[in-house]
Amino acid sequence: MILTDCTLATMTPGTPYGLIPDGSVVISGGMITWAGPQQEMPPQSGERRSLGGKLVTPALIDCHTHIIHGGHRAEEFELRLNGASYEAIAKAGGGIMSTVHATRGASEAALLEAALPRVDALIAEGVTTLEVKSGYGLDRDTELRMLRVARALEAARPLRVVTSFLGAHAVPEAYAGRADAYLEEICLPTLRAAAAEGLVDAVDGFCEGIAFTPDQIARVFDEAQALGLPVKLHAEQLSYLGGAALAAQYGALSADHVEYATPEDAAAMAKAGTAAVLLPGAFYTLRETKIPSIAAFREHGVAMALATDNNPGSSPLTSLLLAMNMGCTLFRLTPAEAWAGVTRHAAQALGLTDCGQIAPGLRADLAIWDVEHPAELSYRIGFNPLSERIFGGATCV
Repeated sequence: MILTDCTLATMTPGTPYGLIPDGSVVISGGMITWAGPQQEMPPQSGERRSLGGKLVTPALIDCHTHIIHGGHRAEEFELRLNGASYEAIAKAGGGIMSTVHATRGASEAALLEAALPRVDALIAEGVTTLEVKSGYGLDRDTELRMLRVARALEAARPLRVVTSFLGAHAVPEAYAGRADAYLEEICLPTLRAAAAEGLVDAVDGFCEGIAFTPDQIARVFDEAQALGLPVKLHAEQLSYLGGAALAAQYGALSADHVEYATPEDAAAMAKAGTAAVLLPGAFYTLRETKIPSIAAFREHGVAMALATDNNPGSSPLTSLLLAMNMGCTLFRLTPAEAWAGVTRHAAQALGLTDCGQIAPGLRADLAIWDVEHPAELSYRIGFNPLSERIFGGATCV
């Protein structure tokens, strides 16, 4: 397939968007074999498709989701609007634990059926790569069930799924006040079982006052390293506990949320190559006011990714395009930074090196848009100009 007469936003580093105004892309065997100015394209044979000036970008990557879960938490949304805090709801048995109960009671088939409409919403906006976490089971059977459903998404849809084991998401009720015992008896053995079954691509944790301390997360990370798995971390979302520094210490792929991360954390993350995953959906839903230190991340050259954080409690968001707008309006990212956040930097946050840009040798995961300039995707609200989604060289919207 040869795509011609289009504007390319290659997202290669060096210039905003890596724009090529009159470009072409050559695809063969599911890979990009050439991309650049149309007048410089060497002789090619194959199907030529004129795109009539449309914009071609890397397909989008949603690098942080909890998209597999049972039930919903609309009632908690109402409680928060009536003045209850996220922490108060969690301590009263709501929050993550209410989703745990609903997820434990759902079969694999039911979890898949519930997740697919959310996944389809992201696919319809040009997403081809999706990170999916466990963490709503907090027992062996349900955690493994969630990860199996995550793998099943790839069979159900033309989609690439990257899984994260999030057994250290919360302390279940049966282990209240005994977080270390939960880690020893449930979380770590389940991680080993999931890794043995080939269900885990990375290991995550929630380092927060309502979840786990840095020392407890370090136990999980040590186990992950022993299993040869990369790590990432929910860090500094609601308070400062030193999670971002811990993530950098372990060479984590990413530290996520990071509202309370400091300039010193940014320097450590940059040195470790740890991306900052910004999640404006949760910031918006929880009506938070502490904005991540974007200036410090810029100063130190930390890769800033953007994701939906799709989950039933703090970010019931199924639009990565809206997350881009939120990243710009709430966190003051530039549109070019937002684009990098859902392509090149999102790939980095997942440890992927074969996607996120338009360049020879990378996967032909592309999005074709009915717009004139990439900034339109961050500028518009509630508008989806996707024309086509190309996954592994095949058109599949």
